[in-house]
Amino acid sequence: MDFQYIKYEVVDKVAWIRFNRPDQLNAMNRQMMDEIVEALNLVNIAKPDEVGVCVITGEGKAFMAGADIKEYAQQTRAQFNAFQTKGRSLYSAIEDNSKPVIAAINGYAFGGGFEIALSCDMILARQYAKMGLPEINLNLIPGGGGTQRLSKKLGTNIANELIMTGRTVTAEEMYERGIINHIYAKGEFLEQVLAFAKELAEKPSDRLQVIKQLTQISVGKVSTSALNIENEALSRFYQSDEGQAKVQEFYKKSLNKK
Repeated sequence: MDFQYIKYEVVDKVAWIRFNRPDQLNAMNRQMMDEIVEALNLVNIAKPDEVGVCVITGEGKAFMAGADIKEYAQQTRAQFNAFQTKGRSLYSAIEDNSKPVIAAINGYAFGGGFEIALSCDMILARQYAKMGLPEINLNLIPGGGGTQRLSKKLGTNIANELIMTGRTVTAEEMYERGIINHIYAKGEFLEQVLAFAKELAEKPSDRLQVIKQLTQISVGKVSTSALNIENEALSRFYQSDEGQAKVQEFYKKSLNKK
């Protein structure tokens, strides 16, 4: 199947979804979101002897640097709300997938990119990879469940600090805090990720599926009402004068860098 903004392949029962906009740091636009969901659906319906595990990673030096600012900065209210709805479908396609989904953070993972990783069942990272939820610096808040999933995985105190300050964190810090499972050196990153995923893919698929369901139950799934509150707040802040001023300022800076 042909995709424009991602690559999809299956090797040794491991499905790879690679974000493929390296010149844009894999920034996510609407079509890319649709393609990721479509690929995740292929993973979900694949027979266990064909696909046992899915790995999500990025091409180039970034995992995903967030939303495509060119598209993000020029949306009407209706387009913005539709964009957020697509995002929620994406995160659900990860969390509700019948297969374990592993984020392999190969570089920068900010905003929606970090939220994708937080939706995954496990996170592997390249040494010195950087990540975070910097939306506060645009007078916004995370809108893809970041306020909810980071709190569940990290605890509210540290989650509040990271979201309220918008600071960048390293893979090493997130490993120490239990968010990242393993860190691999740059030169052996993909080799180690493949070895980890292949070993997991050989486990009994029905057992893996039940374990995934049970561990989600143990911490409680992200509530729809909380996600609605988050989305409504983000929409309000995005449309505000303060929000638009920062978003447009960031957009203009991105144009000047080209």
